[in-house]
Amino acid sequence: MYLPLIALMHRQHGLVTSKQLVTAGLDPNDVRRLVATGRLVRLRRGVYVDGDAWTSLDPFRQQPLVRIRAAQMTLRSTGYAFSHDSAAIPLGMGAPDPRRSLVHLSRGKVHGDAVRSGVKHHLAPYRKQDVTDADGLLVLGRARTALDMVREHGRAHGLAACDAAMRQGVTRGELIEHLSFMGSWPHSRCMRWCIEHADALAESYLESLVRDFVLELGIGVPECQFGLSDGHTTAFADIVVRRHFFEADGMLKYPLGNPSGKAPDVVLAEEKRRHDFLTGFKLGSSRLTYVDLFGGRGAALDRVAREYADTCARFGTDLDDLTPYRVTRRRPRSL
Repeated sequence: MYLPLIALMHRQHGLVTSKQLVTAGLDPNDVRRLVATGRLVRLRRGVYVDGDAWTSLDPFRQQPLVRIRAAQMTLRSTGYAFSHDSAAIPLGMGAPDPRRSLVHLSRGKVHGDAVRSGVKHHLAPYRKQDVTDADGLLVLGRARTALDMVREHGRAHGLAACDAAMRQGVTRGELIEHLSFMGSWPHSRCMRWCIEHADALAESYLESLVRDFVLELGIGVPECQFGLSDGHTTAFADIVVRRHFFEADGMLKYPLGNPSGKAPDVVLAEEKRRHDFLTGFKLGSSRLTYVDLFGGRGAALDRVAREYADTCARFGTDLDDLTPYRVTRRRPRSL
C-alpha cells in the first residue's frame, strides 16, 4: 500500500474508509485483492482495518475498541454518545462478551431502540454532565454506564458493572443519584438491587459474577477479599460466607502469557499454596468457572450447596477463632 495511505491509517487507529482508499488511487479490484490476501480486514460496510494490526490486537478490549471507532467513522449525525457495552469497554469496566458486543449509542431523540448495521440505537436521554471522553470517544460516564448495563444485560452483569464503577472511584451515592434520573425507566428495581449489593472490593468481572451466584444461593451476605495471615503468609479469598470461601476460577491466569507474567507452573503452584493455607484454617471451598455460571448453573448451584452444607457440618459457622488472623484490604477513599 502507498506510504501516504499507511500514514493516514496510523492516524486513524489502523482504519481507513472506502472513500479514502479511492482517493489514494485504489480501485475496487485492488481493495478486493487486499482483503483476499489479509492485508485489509473489512470491519463494516465502507470501513477497513490493517490486517496485521488487527490480528495483533487483544480480542477482548482492543479489537472491540477498533470496531467502535469504525462505527464512529460511519455515523453522520451528532447528538449521541456511545453507551452500554460501547462505553463500558473503553472505560475498562468489562462487558459480557466484548468479542461479540454490538456497538451501542444513546440518543435523546430516536424512534425507539433499533439495531442497524451492527449498531444498537437507544432512545435514552442523558444529561450533558453524563458524557465523558475516553481516548477520543464521547461515552456516557461510569455511573450511568453501570446502570445502563443493568438494564441491557440483567442482574449478574449489572452487578459486575456497578462493582467496576465503584472500583474505579464512583460512589454509591453517585449511582443512587443517577438512578433518581432513571427511576421511572424499565428495570429500576434491578438497578436498585445492584446498587445496594455493589462492592468496590470485587477484583474482577468474573468475581462479581460469582458473587451474584453466591447471593442466589441465599446462604448469607458474601464478604469480598477475606484475608488471613499467620505472620509469615498472607492470603485472601475472593468471597467468603461464614467458613466457606468461593473462588472465581478464571482460565486466563493459567496459560503462557497470563496477566501476571509468570510461568504457568509457577501460577499453579502459588494458587495451590494459597488454597492450602486458607483451608488450613478449617475453611471449606468451592471453585467456580464461567461455564459453571452460564453453561450449567442449576447443577453448579446444587454442587455448591452440597459443598457449603458439608463445610458447615464439619467446621460450624462461627468465625471468632479466626479474629487474631484477620487482615483487611482498604476500600477506595472515595467510598
